[in-house]
Amino acid sequence: MNVQPIKQRFGIIGASPLLDRAIEVAAQVAPTDLSVLVQGESGSGKEVMPQIVHAFSARKHGPYIAVNCGAIPEGTIDSELFGHEKGSFTGAHEARKGYFEVANGGTIFLDEVGELPLSTQVRLLRVLETGEFIRVGSSKAQKTNVRVVAATNVDMLQAVQRGRFREDLYYRLNTVPIHVPALRERPEDIHLLFRWFAQEAASRYKAPPITLTEEARKLLTAYRWPGNVRQLRNIVEQLSVIEKEREISAATLAHYLPRESTALVPAGPADGPQQGDAINERELIFKFLFDMKTDLNALKEQVRLLSGGHVAPPAPVASYPDKVLYPLTAEPGMSIHLPGEANEDAEHTEVEESLSLEEKERELIRKALDKHRGKRKKAAQELGISERTLYRKIKEWHID
Repeated sequence: MNVQPIKQRFGIIGASPLLDRAIEVAAQVAPTDLSVLVQGESGSGKEVMPQIVHAFSARKHGPYIAVNCGAIPEGTIDSELFGHEKGSFTGAHEARKGYFEVANGGTIFLDEVGELPLSTQVRLLRVLETGEFIRVGSSKAQKTNVRVVAATNVDMLQAVQRGRFREDLYYRLNTVPIHVPALRERPEDIHLLFRWFAQEAASRYKAPPITLTEEARKLLTAYRWPGNVRQLRNIVEQLSVIEKEREISAATLAHYLPRESTALVPAGPADGPQQGDAINERELIFKFLFDMKTDLNALKEQVRLLSGGHVAPPAPVASYPDKVLYPLTAEPGMSIHLPGEANEDAEHTEVEESLSLEEKERELIRKALDKHRGKRKKAAQELGISERTLYRKIKEWHID
């Protein structure tokens, strides 16, 4: 299939075989009504694939609605997707149609579908299997005829294994998978994109386009581009506006490449830890802090039960993927300090430990937000938590 006309129509820049293959699959699956799951890293350009699917389908004259599932609060996402009846919850002053009702006869693009709550995943599975949905606060099922294209930048199989995403929904969405390659997987396109963005910036700011020296071009190609095409565009914009010299040297370009993410593509086996290892380590530390805090709360609950003169039956009070916490039982010779008894040192230690954990969590969140200039989505990705969880922590701790 000749994909060049499709590239020109949708403004896609690149000659990578991996990119051409993704476009080809999108065009071939478009005339069918199969569900499509677009997978790729953040900033790689996943949003153009649903547009291709819609434009080359029989639904092209119907509505096309793009929904960012990660940006909608958990409490209102069911209402946004499926609508609600008047009085179904506080603030529902009138009935409202949801996206699935509005998009009837067209295509709905669910971006960041991996962020959907489990309860919403059940509703979505019903729509995909039967074409039926129920408004929030209603008992009447309604029909809709919608083509669903979903996208995600997380490992869905890993999410399924961790219980964060329904396995049946994953396979229902993943009828036809489309992989959008990361920018580092298409190195032949990096300089081509750079020149395109430079021309765009020159036209916008009415200045000569920037160019690269040979050394700068090598550095540009060797960089790993964790932010993919979006990051490349931003750096070209910065260079075009800030730098007076129109020819950019390698030394100048290096100042615009974030040091935290400057892991260059190795020519051979790496001897030391890579940048990805450092990010994973931070994620593990952050999750460990949350687990430890939950452990402490569970232990305090067991002490409270013991102080009431009874012990709860031996059932788990908290569980994690790698451990289960059971209630405390008093063994002969075992000393347990109950609330109200003289144990000032233990109480002082517990308060200090709890405050220390909260401070470490606050510090990690602040550092992530500072690094990404307040962008919650990128900060949440680096911390290994959802944007919704990060927003709750920011609100809980009044973080600016």
